[in-house]
Amino acid sequence: MNSGILLALGAYAVYAWGDGIVKGMGGHLSIFEIGFFNTLFASIFLFFLKPEGEVWRGFWRTRRPWAVHARALSGLAAGVLSVFAFTTIPLAEVYATIFLAPLFVTLLSVVILKEHVGPWRWAAVVAGFGGILLVVRPGFRTLELGHLAAFGLAFLGAATVILMRSLAGERQTTMLGTLVVYALLFNAAAAALTSSFTLPEPKLLLMLVLSGACTASGHRLQLLATRHAPANQIAPTHYSQIIWAVVIGAVFFAEYPDWVSLAGLAVVAGSGLLTLVRERIRLGTVRWNPFSRNRL
Repeated sequence: MNSGILLALGAYAVYAWGDGIVKGMGGHLSIFEIGFFNTLFASIFLFFLKPEGEVWRGFWRTRRPWAVHARALSGLAAGVLSVFAFTTIPLAEVYATIFLAPLFVTLLSVVILKEHVGPWRWAAVVAGFGGILLVVRPGFRTLELGHLAAFGLAFLGAATVILMRSLAGERQTTMLGTLVVYALLFNAAAAALTSSFTLPEPKLLLMLVLSGACTASGHRLQLLATRHAPANQIAPTHYSQIIWAVVIGAVFFAEYPDWVSLAGLAVVAGSGLLTLVRERIRLGTVRWNPFSRNRL
């Protein structure tokens, strides 16, 4: 197997374990305290895991300030929603909803970039939303605020993809450094205003260090993966998190999705993969087109 794909699988596994750790801290710390310490420890690890050839000195200097700050604000909001979603609803349901992001990218591409979208990509959008309905089943199960947070997270993820198209060539240290500053300042202020901001007990502090390490190492593995394989090859590995979500949720949190939810998860993953395949076909990066009448 391609080393880039293996690195990407490792990155998403690390991310999933980090999300599991965050879930384990729910009810013990406020979402803002979790966000602050997770960002703090992740930034410490990222300081030593910076991309080769880049320096942190002068990270605030940017050629596209509006896009960089919009990306940072989007990441800040996504971080808050992420912690809230993971600490309030089952892991598998969070991931199922987050995986709507590629479908939101399709919608935003039509609205913002005025791109043409064919029937197969629209079918993927409809199928993805149908899969979410199978997992969440509103009307049959209680729709919680955590589900709405996950929907918001998926939308912000799509918005970030659109923003990143205008940030090609911008330094990673600039985008990461700006996001870290925003996240630390906002979460510290919010935690101070909404709860008693105190140093967590040793067990929770260790969990926060581990979650920060997962965030930083996952990011580093993801960067390394893109150096060994094209982005359109490693993108499908994102859906491996569904497996981790089911495993971690069952083993550590007694979350056992029924067969309807598992079918919904499969539909969401399939629709996302269909979107990726169609994009690769549009760009001419695949030799075999399963949608063509002449497949030989």
